[in-house]
Amino acid sequence: MPMKKPAKESGRRGSATSSVVAGTDAPDASQMPIRGFSRSLPMALLRAREAVMRHFRVPLRAHGLTEQQWRILRALTSFESIEVTELARVAYLLGPSLSRILRDLEERRLIERRTLKADLRRGIVSITPKGLRLIEAVAPSSEAIYAEITRRYGADRLAELQDLLHALETSLADMPLPNGDSVADENDASL
Repeated sequence: MPMKKPAKESGRRGSATSSVVAGTDAPDASQMPIRGFSRSLPMALLRAREAVMRHFRVPLRAHGLTEQQWRILRALTSFESIEVTELARVAYLLGPSLSRILRDLEERRLIERRTLKADLRRGIVSITPKGLRLIEAVAPSSEAIYAEITRRYGADRLAELQDLLHALETSLADMPLPNGDSVADENDASL
């Protein structure tokens, strides 16, 4: 964790600071043709995510859940059942991570898995009554956190933020990737 708060940065670096290591040929970071680290959109989104998620971790841990397990259970409440590959997509998890999480949740009898009779390679997942009871147990603390976030940030601003984030996601959905692809790699669930 950083000890010093970074100086406020503008959109592009431009201060006349010298190289950190004197006497080296290292490029001067202030002259780099890239926006400052704290102004990078991915970092701003990660900081905001962390500011939100740190409040949810304690109650999740109290119920023996990780963030990813909670994400899976919450996603499953939106579907009667769902294919594993689609669940990975909607929950933004990579296949190997999802397999491990599903195994753990199944051992705890919070979900159930089965295969499609028409294609035994395709798995179907659904939440169990025990999983729904766990959601109900976590819900009060989760909603209390949402209420406090809403109180501090404002209901209108929070709704606007969610609309803006959705608009950003939608506007970037068909933006070509640097490698020339127009669609993200289906295994890229790094969010």
